Amino acid sequence: MGAGLATHAAECLTVAETAEVRLRPGDGLLLIHLQYDFLPGGSLAVAAGEEVIAPLQRWIERFVAAGLPVVATRDWHPPDHCSFRAQGGPWPPHCIAGTPGAQYTAALQLPPGTAIVSQATQSDAEAYSGFDDSELHQRLQDLGVRRLFVGGLATDYCVLNTVLDALKLAYRVVVLTDCVRPVEVHPGDGERALAAMRAAGALSLAG
Repeated sequence: MGAGLATHAAECLTVAETAEVRLRPGDGLLLIHLQYDFLPGGSLAVAAGEEVIAPLQRWIERFVAAGLPVVATRDWHPPDHCSFRAQGGPWPPHCIAGTPGAQYTAALQLPPGTAIVSQATQSDAEAYSGFDDSELHQRLQDLGVRRLFVGGLATDYCVLNTVLDALKLAYRVVVLTDCVRPVEVHPGDGERALAAMRAAGALSLAG
């Protein structure tokens, strides 16, 4: 076995041994930005973003069956948000509050009682992390969440920054690697983001 394969096998073994994937009290499922504008046909579509929907639906069903909370973040921008190109930002207009593109995809069935957290709601403030100027941390605390299972869009922006902030706030984090997809402005950004999350203390789980 080559060094790369040996390293990968060791990482998988570590995850299998330490991720403790049996759900328990204190666990929460965090769904990031499953909105039309980030899916095929949207104004800021993530390549293959639709592939996360089916596996995330299975995770939703597991959490509901266990009586554990599901939380969903969303970009909820004003029309003149600083991240838009017209204001000098890098992105086309997307997820403008109240528009069809900002709605959650109907292909994903969010359970009743899903906690919805909006981010990047101020014109002059970017927010790649779900914790930036939002109520996410307080909502998770109110729900008694200590370990987060995270999936959504996009790996190299909002997933990455949300996971890093969650770790700083002392949450344990499991990244559902088959439930995330990257924008990849630069080739390899997705893999680099996953590596950065693991380096910061997140566990990876596929399947």
